[in-house]
Amino acid sequence: MGEIEALYEDRIVDEQVVQWNARDNSVLARRRRRLGALLIEDKPMARPDPDKVKAAMLEGIRQRGLPWTDELSDWRQRIAFLRGIDESWPDLSDKALLASVDDWLAPFVDGGSKRIDFAAALKLWCRGTGSGGSDSLAPTHIEVPSGSRVPIDYTNPAEPTLSVRLQEMFGLTDTPRIGGKVPVLIHLLSPARRPVQVTRDLASFWTNGYKAVKAELKGRYPRHYWPDDPLVAEPTAG
Repeated sequence: MGEIEALYEDRIVDEQVVQWNARDNSVLARRRRRLGALLIEDKPMARPDPDKVKAAMLEGIRQRGLPWTDELSDWRQRIAFLRGIDESWPDLSDKALLASVDDWLAPFVDGGSKRIDFAAALKLWCRGTGSGGSDSLAPTHIEVPSGSRVPIDYTNPAEPTLSVRLQEMFGLTDTPRIGGKVPVLIHLLSPARRPVQVTRDLASFWTNGYKAVKAELKGRYPRHYWPDDPLVAEPTAG
């Protein structure tokens, strides 16, 4: 190999290869020497250019997709709900985020550490667009008359859902609203947590539907509370 280098010294190319390796899901950083298609030397780089590592990591994100956790996916669904009623909230679809990854994620990519705080980057960028207060405008839970804090399901952003046992809602006639505006779709559950009624109008259910539900379920769950007048009954989580 030494003879080749001596003969073709002026044609040998030294190159640094820093790119995303899809097979290993990692950044490939190699120092190579070539004579045309002939690879003379190929070895790892100890200190690759951080900017090139950063570019490779962003390319890896584009290829692999965004690393959503369950918690972050739930947050995205809440933002999608808010965007449905106010388009000033950002589009957090994968397509939109991957198209703009250089804008919102690049500042959080450290070519030296090769780690990305994806959640921090996304939430900071969301606040930077002028959109904030998602926890108050699209809360994760609603407190029901029994005192329980029941999670809201935003899986369908156009139709947030509250699934709660019927006995926990006694006395409430106004359907809970998110941000005081958007009524939730209530899935009233049996003591075994099976749906018995779906409604956006609690007052109508107590007046027109409760009697039939009570007649059907009281025999199955005799130890549970089945008052004659649900509008004045004490709600219970027991």
